[in-house]
Amino acid sequence: MRSEDIAKLAGVSRSTVSRVINNYPNVPEATRAKVLRVIEQHHYEPNSFARALAGKRTDTIGLFAISMTEKEDTSRIYQNSYFAPIVDMVVDTANARGFYVLIHTVYSPGDFQKVKQAFLQKRIDGGILVGTQKDIELVREMVDQEAPLVLVDYDIAEIMTERLNKNHLAVINSNDYEGTVQAIEYLIELGHRDIGILKGSMNTYSGRERYLAYEHTLQKHGLPLHEAYILEGEFLKESAYREAQRLIEQGNWPTALFCANDDMAIAAMEAFAGKGISVPEQVSIIGFDDVELASRVTPKLTTVRLPIDEMAKAAVFKVIELCEAEQPTFSTVSFPTRLVIRDSCQPPAK
Repeated sequence: MRSEDIAKLAGVSRSTVSRVINNYPNVPEATRAKVLRVIEQHHYEPNSFARALAGKRTDTIGLFAISMTEKEDTSRIYQNSYFAPIVDMVVDTANARGFYVLIHTVYSPGDFQKVKQAFLQKRIDGGILVGTQKDIELVREMVDQEAPLVLVDYDIAEIMTERLNKNHLAVINSNDYEGTVQAIEYLIELGHRDIGILKGSMNTYSGRERYLAYEHTLQKHGLPLHEAYILEGEFLKESAYREAQRLIEQGNWPTALFCANDDMAIAAMEAFAGKGISVPEQVSIIGFDDVELASRVTPKLTTVRLPIDEMAKAAVFKVIELCEAEQPTFSTVSFPTRLVIRDSCQPPAK
Protein backbone atom coordinates (compact mmCIF):
# COMPACT_ATOMS: atom_id res chain seq x y z
CA MET A 1 0.00 0.00 0.00
CA ARG A 2 1.20 3.50 -0.92
CA SER A 3 0.68 6.86 0.75
CA GLU A 4 -1.71 7.76 -2.09
CA ASP A 5 -3.97 4.85 -1.04
CA ILE A 6 -3.91 6.01 2.56
CA ALA A 7 -4.87 9.51 1.41
CA LYS A 8 -7.87 8.20 -0.56
CA LEU A 9 -9.13 6.04 2.29
CA ALA A 10 -8.82 8.90 4.77
CA GLY A 11 -10.30 11.44 2.39
CA VAL A 12 -7.29 13.77 2.59
CA SER A 13 -4.46 14.85 0.31
CA ARG A 14 -1.21 12.94 -0.01
CA SER A 15 0.65 15.92 1.48
CA THR A 16 -1.56 15.71 4.56
CA VAL A 17 -0.63 12.05 4.98
CA SER A 18 3.03 13.04 4.70
CA ARG A 19 2.60 15.75 7.35
CA VAL A 20 0.95 13.27 9.71
CA ILE A 21 3.66 10.62 9.17
CA ASN A 22 6.39 13.18 9.85
CA ASN A 23 4.55 14.63 12.85
CA TYR A 24 4.17 18.16 11.52
CA PRO A 25 2.28 20.42 13.96
CA ASN A 26 0.03 22.15 11.38
CA VAL A 27 -2.47 19.27 11.08
CA PRO A 28 -5.90 19.42 12.79
CA GLU A 29 -6.17 16.77 15.51
CA ALA A 30 -9.32 15.24 14.00
CA THR A 31 -7.56 14.87 10.64
CA ARG A 32 -4.44 13.45 12.27
CA ALA A 33 -6.52 10.87 14.17
CA LYS A 34 -8.37 9.86 11.01
CA VAL A 35 -5.15 9.33 9.03
CA LEU A 36 -3.47 7.43 11.87
CA ARG A 37 -6.53 5.19 12.20
CA VAL A 38 -6.32 4.24 8.49
CA ILE A 39 -2.56 3.69 8.77
CA GLU A 40 -3.07 1.35 11.74
CA GLN A 41 -5.93 -0.54 10.11
CA HIS A 42 -3.93 -1.24 6.95
CA HIS A 43 -0.52 -1.77 8.66
CA TYR A 44 1.06 0.89 6.49
CA GLU A 45 4.84 1.31 6.82
CA PRO A 46 6.10 4.69 5.55
CA ASN A 47 9.07 4.57 3.18
CA SER A 48 12.26 5.30 5.10
CA PHE A 49 13.80 7.12 2.13
CA ALA A 50 10.79 9.45 2.00
CA ARG A 51 11.13 10.09 5.72
CA ALA A 52 14.81 10.90 5.22
CA LEU A 53 14.02 13.37 2.46
CA ALA A 54 11.66 15.08 4.89
CA GLY A 55 14.58 15.51 7.29
CA LYS A 56 13.61 12.67 9.59
CA ARG A 57 15.87 9.94 10.93
CA THR A 58 15.68 6.49 9.39
CA ASP A 59 16.65 4.70 12.63
CA THR A 60 18.98 2.60 10.47
CA ILE A 61 22.75 2.28 10.68
CA GLY A 62 25.01 0.74 8.07
CA LEU A 63 27.56 -1.99 8.79
CA PHE A 64 30.11 -2.17 5.99
CA ALA A 65 32.51 -5.13 6.06
CA ILE A 66 35.58 -4.83 3.84
CA SER A 67 36.58 -8.19 2.41
CA MET A 68 40.17 -9.23 3.00
CA THR A 69 40.58 -10.83 -0.42
CA GLU A 70 39.83 -10.01 -4.03
CA LYS A 71 37.46 -12.97 -4.25
CA GLU A 72 33.77 -12.13 -4.02
CA ASP A 73 32.50 -14.79 -1.66
CA THR A 74 30.01 -13.55 0.93
CA SER A 75 30.42 -16.74 2.96
CA ARG A 76 33.91 -15.51 3.85
CA ILE A 77 32.34 -12.70 5.84
CA TYR A 78 29.65 -14.70 7.65
CA GLN A 79 31.88 -17.71 8.34
CA ASN A 80 34.88 -15.58 9.33
CA SER A 81 35.57 -15.85 13.06
CA TYR A 82 36.35 -12.11 13.25
CA PHE A 83 33.60 -10.62 11.08
CA ALA A 84 30.76 -12.98 12.01
CA PRO A 85 30.70 -12.15 15.75
CA ILE A 86 30.88 -8.44 14.91
CA VAL A 87 27.89 -8.74 12.57
CA ASP A 88 25.88 -10.64 15.19
CA MET A 89 26.70 -8.28 18.04
CA VAL A 90 26.13 -5.11 15.98
CA VAL A 91 22.70 -6.33 14.87
CA ASP A 92 21.66 -7.44 18.38
CA THR A 93 22.90 -4.24 20.04
CA ALA A 94 21.37 -1.96 17.42
CA ASN A 95 18.02 -3.77 17.51
CA ALA A 96 17.92 -3.44 21.30
CA ARG A 97 18.34 0.32 20.84
CA GLY A 98 15.54 0.48 18.28
CA PHE A 99 17.78 0.66 15.19
CA TYR A 100 17.82 -1.48 12.07
CA VAL A 101 21.12 -2.51 10.45
CA LEU A 102 21.89 -2.38 6.72
CA ILE A 103 24.75 -4.84 6.10
CA HIS A 104 26.90 -4.50 2.99
CA THR A 105 30.09 -6.30 2.01
CA VAL A 106 32.64 -4.24 0.11
CA TYR A 107 34.88 -6.00 -2.41
CA SER A 108 35.69 -3.22 -4.89
CA PRO A 109 35.76 0.55 -5.47
CA GLY A 110 32.35 0.15 -7.10
CA ASP A 111 30.98 -1.28 -3.86
CA PHE A 112 32.39 1.71 -1.99
CA GLN A 113 30.30 3.96 -4.23
CA LYS A 114 27.20 2.05 -3.11
CA VAL A 115 28.18 2.73 0.48
CA LYS A 116 28.54 6.44 -0.28
CA GLN A 117 25.11 6.42 -1.91
CA ALA A 118 23.57 4.96 1.24
CA PHE A 119 24.77 8.06 3.08
CA LEU A 120 23.98 10.56 0.33
CA GLN A 121 20.45 9.22 -0.18
CA LYS A 122 19.87 9.35 3.58
CA ARG A 123 18.99 5.67 3.74
CA ILE A 124 21.06 5.38 6.93
CA ASP A 125 21.70 7.74 9.82
CA GLY A 126 25.32 6.64 10.31
CA GLY A 127 27.72 3.82 9.51
CA ILE A 128 30.31 1.41 10.92
CA LEU A 129 33.22 0.50 8.64
CA VAL A 130 35.28 -2.62 9.44
CA GLY A 131 38.17 -3.95 7.39
CA THR A 132 41.20 -3.17 5.31
CA GLN A 133 42.93 0.08 4.47
CA LYS A 134 43.95 -1.06 0.99
CA ASP A 135 41.95 1.72 -0.70
CA ILE A 136 42.67 4.50 1.75
CA GLU A 137 41.47 7.23 -0.60
CA LEU A 138 38.03 5.64 -0.71
CA VAL A 139 37.88 5.69 3.08
CA ARG A 140 38.85 9.36 2.99
CA GLU A 141 35.94 9.97 0.61
CA MET A 142 33.66 8.41 3.20
CA VAL A 143 35.07 10.64 5.93
CA ASP A 144 34.73 13.66 3.65
CA GLN A 145 30.94 13.22 3.58
CA GLU A 146 30.91 14.28 7.24
CA ALA A 147 28.19 11.79 8.16
CA PRO A 148 28.34 9.91 11.50
CA LEU A 149 30.96 7.20 10.97
CA VAL A 150 32.77 4.69 13.19
CA LEU A 151 35.95 3.02 11.92
CA VAL A 152 36.99 -0.34 13.41
CA ASP A 153 40.60 -1.54 12.93
CA TYR A 154 41.88 1.61 11.24
CA ASP A 155 44.90 3.84 11.80
CA ILE A 156 43.36 7.30 11.94
CA ALA A 157 46.76 8.93 11.37
CA GLU A 158 46.89 7.38 7.89
CA ILE A 159 43.38 8.50 6.98
CA MET A 160 43.17 12.09 8.14
CA THR A 161 44.43 15.04 6.14
CA GLU A 162 44.36 18.71 7.08
CA ARG A 163 41.26 19.40 5.02
CA LEU A 164 39.17 16.58 6.51
CA ASN A 165 36.88 17.29 9.45
CA LYS A 166 36.92 14.44 11.96
CA ASN A 167 34.34 15.70 14.46
CA HIS A 168 31.76 13.23 13.16
CA LEU A 169 34.18 10.29 13.56
CA ALA A 170 35.01 7.65 16.14
CA VAL A 171 37.79 5.06 15.86
CA ILE A 172 37.71 1.75 17.74
CA ASN A 173 40.78 -0.49 17.93
CA SER A 174 42.39 -3.02 20.24
CA ASN A 175 45.86 -3.07 21.78
CA ASP A 176 47.15 -5.62 19.29
CA TYR A 177 50.77 -4.54 19.61
CA GLU A 178 50.80 -5.09 23.39
CA GLY A 179 48.94 -8.40 23.05
CA THR A 180 51.47 -9.70 20.55
CA VAL A 181 54.37 -8.62 22.78
CA GLN A 182 52.80 -10.68 25.60
CA ALA A 183 52.60 -13.70 23.30
CA ILE A 184 56.19 -13.51 22.04
CA GLU A 185 57.56 -12.78 25.53
CA TYR A 186 55.75 -15.86 26.80
CA LEU A 187 57.37 -18.04 24.13
CA ILE A 188 60.78 -16.58 24.95
CA GLU A 189 60.22 -17.27 28.67
CA LEU A 190 59.51 -20.91 27.77
CA GLY A 191 62.95 -21.03 26.15
CA HIS A 192 62.11 -20.63 22.47
CA ARG A 193 64.71 -18.86 20.34
CA ASP A 194 63.54 -19.77 16.82
CA ILE A 195 60.08 -18.23 16.58
CA GLY A 196 58.19 -17.97 13.31
CA ILE A 197 55.07 -16.05 12.37
CA LEU A 198 52.01 -16.59 10.21
CA LYS A 199 51.28 -12.97 9.27
CA GLY A 200 47.86 -11.43 8.84
CA SER A 201 46.93 -9.07 6.05
CA MET A 202 49.29 -6.11 6.01
CA ASN A 203 46.44 -4.05 4.52
CA THR A 204 44.90 -4.00 7.99
CA TYR A 205 45.95 -1.97 11.00
CA SER A 206 45.81 -5.07 13.21
CA GLY A 207 47.88 -7.11 10.75
CA ARG A 208 50.64 -4.52 10.70
CA GLU A 209 50.59 -3.97 14.47
CA ARG A 210 50.90 -7.69 15.19
CA TYR A 211 53.78 -8.15 12.77
CA LEU A 212 55.68 -5.10 14.06
CA ALA A 213 55.30 -6.30 17.65
CA TYR A 214 56.66 -9.72 16.67
CA GLU A 215 59.61 -8.16 14.87
CA HIS A 216 60.41 -5.61 17.59
CA THR A 217 60.19 -8.15 20.42
CA LEU A 218 62.60 -10.55 18.74
CA GLN A 219 65.00 -7.67 18.05
CA LYS A 220 64.73 -6.49 21.65
CA HIS A 221 65.90 -9.93 22.84
CA GLY A 222 68.60 -10.24 20.17
CA LEU A 223 66.83 -13.15 18.51
CA PRO A 224 67.06 -13.87 14.77
CA LEU A 225 64.36 -13.01 12.24
CA HIS A 226 64.53 -16.02 9.92
CA GLU A 227 63.03 -15.12 6.55
CA ALA A 228 62.05 -18.76 6.02
CA TYR A 229 59.93 -18.61 9.17
CA ILE A 230 57.94 -15.51 8.13
CA LEU A 231 54.83 -16.88 6.43
CA GLU A 232 52.11 -15.02 4.51
CA GLY A 233 48.82 -16.16 6.02
CA GLU A 234 46.59 -13.15 5.14
CA PHE A 235 44.30 -14.02 8.11
CA LEU A 236 42.87 -16.90 6.00
CA LYS A 237 42.71 -20.59 6.90
CA GLU A 238 43.48 -21.78 3.37
CA SER A 239 46.56 -19.57 3.02
CA ALA A 240 47.80 -20.53 6.47
CA TYR A 241 47.42 -24.25 5.77
CA ARG A 242 49.37 -23.95 2.50
CA GLU A 243 52.12 -21.90 4.14
CA ALA A 244 52.44 -24.34 7.04
CA GLN A 245 52.70 -27.25 4.60
CA ARG A 246 55.38 -25.39 2.64
CA LEU A 247 57.30 -24.80 5.88
CA ILE A 248 57.12 -28.49 6.76
CA GLU A 249 58.21 -29.59 3.28
CA GLN A 250 61.39 -27.52 3.48
CA GLY A 251 62.38 -29.84 6.34
CA ASN A 252 63.19 -27.11 8.83
CA TRP A 253 60.70 -25.31 11.03
CA PRO A 254 60.88 -23.12 14.14
CA THR A 255 60.30 -24.47 17.63
CA ALA A 256 57.38 -22.02 18.02
CA LEU A 257 54.98 -20.33 15.63
CA PHE A 258 53.01 -17.17 16.42
CA CYS A 259 49.86 -16.92 14.30
CA ALA A 260 48.20 -13.52 13.83
CA ASN A 261 44.74 -15.02 14.32
CA ASP A 262 43.23 -18.23 15.64
CA ASP A 263 41.89 -19.39 12.27
CA MET A 264 45.45 -19.54 10.98
CA ALA A 265 46.74 -21.15 14.18
CA ILE A 266 44.17 -23.94 13.94
CA ALA A 267 44.93 -24.43 10.23
CA ALA A 268 48.65 -24.70 11.05
CA MET A 269 47.92 -27.26 13.77
CA GLU A 270 45.98 -29.30 11.20
CA ALA A 271 48.86 -29.10 8.73
CA PHE A 272 51.41 -30.28 11.33
CA ALA A 273 49.11 -33.07 12.53
CA GLY A 274 48.66 -34.21 8.95
CA LYS A 275 52.43 -34.74 8.71
CA GLY A 276 52.68 -36.50 12.07
CA ILE A 277 54.27 -33.51 13.81
CA SER A 278 52.88 -33.09 17.33
CA VAL A 279 51.84 -29.82 18.96
CA PRO A 280 53.25 -28.73 21.38
CA GLU A 281 55.88 -31.49 21.74
CA GLN A 282 57.62 -30.71 18.42
CA VAL A 283 56.32 -27.21 17.75
CA SER A 284 54.49 -24.74 19.98
CA ILE A 285 51.67 -22.73 18.40
CA ILE A 286 50.04 -19.58 19.71
CA GLY A 287 47.13 -17.63 18.18
CA PHE A 288 45.30 -14.33 18.48
CA ASP A 289 41.58 -13.44 19.01
CA ASP A 290 40.46 -16.28 21.34
CA VAL A 291 37.60 -17.41 19.13
CA GLU A 292 35.13 -19.96 20.48
CA LEU A 293 36.89 -22.89 18.77
CA ALA A 294 40.24 -22.06 20.40
CA SER A 295 39.25 -23.74 23.68
CA ARG A 296 37.74 -26.78 21.95
CA VAL A 297 40.53 -27.94 19.63
CA THR A 298 43.13 -30.49 20.75
CA PRO A 299 45.43 -29.32 22.15
CA LYS A 300 43.52 -26.29 23.45
CA LEU A 301 45.00 -23.21 21.85
CA THR A 302 47.05 -20.66 23.76
CA THR A 303 46.04 -17.30 22.34
CA VAL A 304 45.58 -13.57 22.92
CA ARG A 305 42.02 -12.64 23.82
CA LEU A 306 40.49 -9.88 21.69
CA PRO A 307 37.27 -8.38 23.15
CA ILE A 308 35.33 -8.54 19.86
CA ASP A 309 31.88 -8.35 21.48
CA GLU A 310 32.79 -5.29 23.52
CA MET A 311 34.29 -3.60 20.47
CA ALA A 312 31.17 -4.26 18.39
CA LYS A 313 28.90 -2.94 21.15
CA ALA A 314 31.04 0.16 21.50
CA ALA A 315 30.84 0.76 17.74
CA VAL A 316 27.02 0.72 17.89
CA PHE A 317 26.84 2.97 20.96
CA LYS A 318 29.28 5.40 19.40
CA VAL A 319 27.56 5.66 16.00
CA ILE A 320 24.18 6.21 17.67
CA GLU A 321 25.76 8.84 19.91
CA LEU A 322 27.16 10.60 16.84
CA CYS A 323 23.76 10.42 15.11
CA GLU A 324 21.97 11.96 18.07
CA ALA A 325 24.55 14.57 19.10
CA GLU A 326 23.84 18.22 18.28
CA GLN A 327 27.58 18.89 18.16
CA PRO A 328 29.37 15.56 17.54
CA THR A 329 33.03 15.25 18.50
CA PHE A 330 35.91 12.99 17.51
CA SER A 331 36.86 10.14 19.85
CA THR A 332 39.02 7.03 19.94
CA VAL A 333 38.70 3.87 22.01
CA SER A 334 41.38 1.19 22.34
CA PHE A 335 40.43 -2.08 24.02
CA PRO A 336 42.92 -4.15 26.04
CA THR A 337 44.04 -7.62 24.98
CA ARG A 338 45.10 -10.47 27.26
CA LEU A 339 47.18 -13.62 26.90
CA VAL A 340 45.20 -16.82 27.60
CA ILE A 341 47.49 -19.75 28.36
CA ARG A 342 46.22 -23.22 27.45
CA ASP A 343 47.92 -26.35 26.11
CA SER A 344 49.49 -25.61 22.72
CA CYS A 345 52.84 -24.28 23.98
CA GLN A 346 55.63 -25.81 26.02
CA PRO A 347 59.43 -25.45 26.32
CA PRO A 348 61.31 -26.60 23.20
CA ALA A 349 62.62 -30.16 23.10
CA LYS A 350 66.24 -30.47 24.16
